[in-house]
Amino acid sequence: MGFADITDIAFPWDLLVPFGDLARSHAGGIVDLSVGTPVDPTPQVLQNALAQSADSHGYPQTYGTPQLRDAVSGWFARRRNVANLDPRDVLPTVGSKELVALLPAMLSLGAGDIVVHPEIAYPTYDVGARLAGATPLPADDVEAWRGNERVKLVWVNSPGNPHGRVLGVSELKAIVEAAREIGALVVSDECYAELPWTEPFASEGVPSVLDPRVCGDNYTGVLVTYSLSKQSNLAGYRAAFVAGDSATIQGILALRKHLGMIVPGPVQDVMAVGLSDDSHVSVQREIYRARRSVMLRAIESAGLTVTSSEAGLYLWVRGNEAFVSAVSAPTRALVERAQREMPGACWLTVGYLAERGILVAPGAFYGAGGAEYVRVALTASDERIAVASERLSS
Repeated sequence: MGFADITDIAFPWDLLVPFGDLARSHAGGIVDLSVGTPVDPTPQVLQNALAQSADSHGYPQTYGTPQLRDAVSGWFARRRNVANLDPRDVLPTVGSKELVALLPAMLSLGAGDIVVHPEIAYPTYDVGARLAGATPLPADDVEAWRGNERVKLVWVNSPGNPHGRVLGVSELKAIVEAAREIGALVVSDECYAELPWTEPFASEGVPSVLDPRVCGDNYTGVLVTYSLSKQSNLAGYRAAFVAGDSATIQGILALRKHLGMIVPGPVQDVMAVGLSDDSHVSVQREIYRARRSVMLRAIESAGLTVTSSEAGLYLWVRGNEAFVSAVSAPTRALVERAQREMPGACWLTVGYLAERGILVAPGAFYGAGGAEYVRVALTASDERIAVASERLSS
């Protein structure tokens, strides 16, 4: 697949624009719960770290500073039950999305190769495979690809976006074992791992694919990508990293040196501070917990069903016929136009909520399995969350 083929793929968020306009026309203004971008301030401790690193006159290290790589290793040991990660097996990235999109190409995958990703998933896993000329395979069941030597890369996303489902140790272990049998690389996108809500994950933590219970005593064929955007309100900093399999890290590092893909020096310093300070993460987690509680009660009181949503910044919500029967004729026309481009009952729920000034993301954006759901983000201010709750309740 060439450049033109990729750019011909419709950007799904464009389909949401008319519903955003409808929500903005509400007398009380829009409550935008569609995109999971942080709205709370970057913690002061991290703003201070950025200011202290403002004199950054030299080129930064593609490999990341020793302080940053040590901080990543320490964070894994302290927060993720991964005690023996060598700092040499850590590499900062410019956010995690660029890694997701470009990794298949960096691995020299192409025609005939298969990239597995979750059935309901962030679209970039699919786009990255196509960009490299490989074939994307949406599959949650390991048996769908077990023994298939064409599979070269297996994406895991836990906690998952959009639905917030968390994979347990046994599920992750089965994926790693099946991938190792055929020499495929497993990469786990764990960006929401610091935001668990339900048991046992709230008390025991979200399992990492680098956990020894999952991958044994070595990280061969296993990587984790992680972003500080969610835990630390650093979305604007593009602060992330990848860690794990030593040979793969070194290969990616060598290529990124040639490409000039470097995390800015001041951002590296902020990341080192952020990964060493758990207190600001705890504060932000409790803010999201409170917002989640308000929205969960309001959504369920409105007759909608919340499923999965075990962790992360979203509620995965299913509509019903009674809930959407009141959608007006003009809004139904918007719904029908959207459904022609991307089928799914989710658009009726999107329309109903947009009439009430609440904008959510249609589950169809994330694959056919999400066609009956909407994703409700918790990334709005307390005031806007309260407004959304009042509108749903009334």
